[in-house]
Amino acid sequence: MSDGGHLCASGSAVRRFGGTRVHKYQWIVGALAGALVATACAGQHEGASGIGSGPTTSGPSASAPSSSVPPTAPAVAACGSAAVPPASVEHVVWIFMENHTEAEVVGSAQAPFETALAHSCATATRWSAVGKPSLPNYLGATSGTTSGIHDDASPDAHPLTIDNLFRQVRASNHNERSYEESMPGPCALSSSGRYAVRHNPAAYYQGADDRAACGSDDVPLGTTAAGALHDDLMADRLPQLSVITPDLCDDTHDCAVSAGDQWLSAWVPLVTASPAYRRGRTVVFVVWDEPTPLANIVVGPSVRPGTTVTAPVDHYSLLRTTEEMLGLPLLAGARGAADLRPLFGI
Repeated sequence: MSDGGHLCASGSAVRRFGGTRVHKYQWIVGALAGALVATACAGQHEGASGIGSGPTTSGPSASAPSSSVPPTAPAVAACGSAAVPPASVEHVVWIFMENHTEAEVVGSAQAPFETALAHSCATATRWSAVGKPSLPNYLGATSGTTSGIHDDASPDAHPLTIDNLFRQVRASNHNERSYEESMPGPCALSSSGRYAVRHNPAAYYQGADDRAACGSDDVPLGTTAAGALHDDLMADRLPQLSVITPDLCDDTHDCAVSAGDQWLSAWVPLVTASPAYRRGRTVVFVVWDEPTPLANIVVGPSVRPGTTVTAPVDHYSLLRTTEEMLGLPLLAGARGAADLRPLFGI
């Protein structure tokens, strides 16, 4: 049976290796998870590495999630189509959510899509934050240090000239882009409405070419129907590094877990149905900033469905793994962090 067949098998079995627990089971969480299993099984017969489409969304309102999806929307067979990791990774995608532990998301009745995705791909039960509140975690994940910051103040209060992942990617002659939902314009340096600059780490770096690059590479997200990320996915010009940040409602900072679940159910299928993902050399990390043990989902063609990593990891592990995948030197805290690649099979 292929790796993708794990979703279609009945019964259960558990294998342990290197701090990783792998389940073989049939997982159903309501109608949405049923759709996930059906799509995954169909994908095996069709030879698809990532099939599905998310609904389009309209502009954000003041009090409701920006994305909506019917309860029976199809999910994607995003994991288990490749037996081994690719020789090289073309694209790393980060999606940063907010303020929930793994137990508050995976298995929650408010999160049918996220639960189904976690169990059909992979998750870690001991992923730690590296600071508190939000800002130090975003900075730690992108520079390997929190720079001694313990607040959520604006870039004016914390101008940083240190080396960072965005600069590293550009220096390697590759492209990076941040897609910020509800941001009023490129590289907005102050919060506005549902846009929180503290969740946009690229806005804090001001050394070398950082500020100029922010003006061109830090852009409003758009919707699943049109805009920066949609257009980049459809035109097959996804950058080597993509950092995607929902707004204060859709990241679940100000709204319920269900809001984030709906948002991800619209966007993740768009990513995994893209030409970049279907080539088999893209890895997607959906990560919450805090608190420990924070929620997370790892998606990639070589991820074995049902993988649960029990080894301790953190945001510095995310940085290290991204740098290793893109052939970059390790920054600060990344040097001593766990490598996620062998744990998740990516």
